[in-house]
Amino acid sequence: MSAREALGAASEAPGVEIAACAVEIVELAAFRARASELSGIARGLGLELAAPGRVAAGSGQLSLCVRPGRWLLLLPPDSAGAQAARWQRACAGVAAAIDHSSGLVALHLAGAELREVLSRGCRLDLDPELFPPGRAAATLMAQVAVILARLPAGLVLLTPASTARHVREWLTATGRPFGLAAGPDVTVAELSAAAPAVGR
Repeated sequence: MSAREALGAASEAPGVEIAACAVEIVELAAFRARASELSGIARGLGLELAAPGRVAAGSGQLSLCVRPGRWLLLLPPDSAGAQAARWQRACAGVAAAIDHSSGLVALHLAGAELREVLSRGCRLDLDPELFPPGRAAATLMAQVAVILARLPAGLVLLTPASTARHVREWLTATGRPFGLAAGPDVTVAELSAAAPAVGR
């Protein structure tokens, strides 16, 4: 079964599945009037920078934008700081590249009951017509700041490492009546492969 098929099956399965997502997370902050130039640099590295409120997939990577002129890149794991250093070199003079790999935790959530579970503590309306695949937003969930990105195969949730335990405990307690189960770890390459057209 391909990564796309496996994640698609998880998104349609009964209950809720939660999985860790092994990623390096780099934030790009474009310098004044340099956003277009930064987009060209990213494109040359195989990644389309998402429009505001969107998530984009490409070349085994994801980008999402919930603040003007800033992007969070979800990248394959590498040696400590290597991905951030790569982007710092590529974006020198155009943007700042900040390593958030130890400051943010990424989870992948899927399952037929996911919206029902998250509605217990999320301020965002996750109706698929209002928050379809390709959308991203910063919000509060269980009184904690999170970023949600909708993919065809579920949601990516980012939260500060300092609150990640609280978020997981809340998800576990809230999702238990809906059949919550721990899924296998997911890579950003698998998420990108399962959403080739998102954000384009």
